[in-house]
Amino acid sequence: MNVPVWLWFATIGGLVAIILADLFLVDHKPHAVTIKEATRWVLFYIALAVLFGLGIWYFAGAQYAGEFFAGYITEYSLSVDNLFVFVIIMSSFAVPAIHQHRVLLVGIVIALVMRGLFIAVGAAAINALSWVFYLFAAFLIYTAVNMVRQGMGGDEDEWKEPKVVGFVRRVLPVTDQFHGSRTTVKLDGKRWVTPMLIVMIAIGLTDLLFALDSIPAIFGLTQEPFLVFTANAFALMGLRQLYFLLGGLLKKLIYLSYGLAVILAFIGVKLVLHALHENELPFLNGGQPIPVPEVSIAVSLLVIVGVLAITTVASLVAVRRRPELAEAHGSVAVPVAHTREEAEAMDRHDREIDEEMARYDREHS
Repeated sequence: MNVPVWLWFATIGGLVAIILADLFLVDHKPHAVTIKEATRWVLFYIALAVLFGLGIWYFAGAQYAGEFFAGYITEYSLSVDNLFVFVIIMSSFAVPAIHQHRVLLVGIVIALVMRGLFIAVGAAAINALSWVFYLFAAFLIYTAVNMVRQGMGGDEDEWKEPKVVGFVRRVLPVTDQFHGSRTTVKLDGKRWVTPMLIVMIAIGLTDLLFALDSIPAIFGLTQEPFLVFTANAFALMGLRQLYFLLGGLLKKLIYLSYGLAVILAFIGVKLVLHALHENELPFLNGGQPIPVPEVSIAVSLLVIVGVLAITTVASLVAVRRRPELAEAHGSVAVPVAHTREEAEAMDRHDREIDEEMARYDREHS
C-alpha cells in the first residue's frame, strides 16, 4: 500500500482537529455525561471509522479495507477490556464526574502519541526481521493464556500505579485534592501538581501497557503502518465515550476475557503461519519459505466478529440467569447519568466542590 506523505499529514491533521474540537467542547462546559449523549458520540466515532474504511475500499481496494476493519474491530474490542482498569483508576483517584471525560481525552491523546512511536518501531522491526512475527505470536498466545486464567479467577487484576506516576509523586509536590480541571496550582507562593495531572498520566501509561498486546495483534492482521495507526486512532478516539456508554454493562461482560483470549490466540496462530510462509530462519527448512496455508482477511473478520458476538450474548444470558455473577465480576461503576435531571444533580454537586476549591486557591495564591 503506497501512502504518500501528504496523506499521512492530512490524516493526522484531521485526527488532531477532531480531538481539539472535542477538547474544546469538554472544556467549554464540563458536565456529567448521560447515556444518550455517550450513545450519540459513540455512533459518531464509529461512523467516522466506517467512512474512513469505505474511503480505503474506494481508493485502495477491498483487501486493505478489510484489513482496516479487522484491525479496528480488534483494537476496539481489546479496548473494552481496558475499560475495566480505567474504571478502577477513576475510582481510586476519586475523579469528579464532570471532569472524567477530559481526563480520558487527554490520557488517550498521550497514549495515541506513544502508540504512534510504538507502531513505527514495530513496523521497522518487521521490515528488517521477519522472525519478529514469531515473537509477536508467542506474546499473543502467552497473553491469551493469562486472560483465560484471569477469567477463571473471576476477578480483574488489581491495578498498580505505574512507576513513572510514582516517580512524579516523589519529584513534584502533589495536592491532596482536585482543583477543578487544573493540572497545576500555585498555593502560598509554591507551584503544586494536582491529582488531575497524575490521573491523566496514569490513564495514558496504562493504555500504553495494554498496547503491548494490541499492537502485535493488529500487526497479525495487517503489516501496513498507515492502517495500523489509523485503526488504533479511531479505536482510541471512540474509547472514552464507550467508557460512559457501557457504564454498568462492563461488569456484565463476564466472558469477555475468554473471547479476547480466543481472538488473540487465533491471531497468534495466524502470525505463526505468516512467519512460516515468509521464513528466513536457517534452521527451519534451510531458511526457505515453508508452504503453509495462510488465513485470509475475510476469515479473520468472520472469526473476530463471531467470537465477540458469542461471548457478549453468552455473558448477558448468564448474568440474566444468575445476577450474582455480575457483582462478583466488578464492584466499581462508571458515574454516568441515566436522565438529564440526574446529570444536573451530579453537575451541581461537583461544581460546588470546584467553586469551594477555587475560593481556597484565590485565598492562598
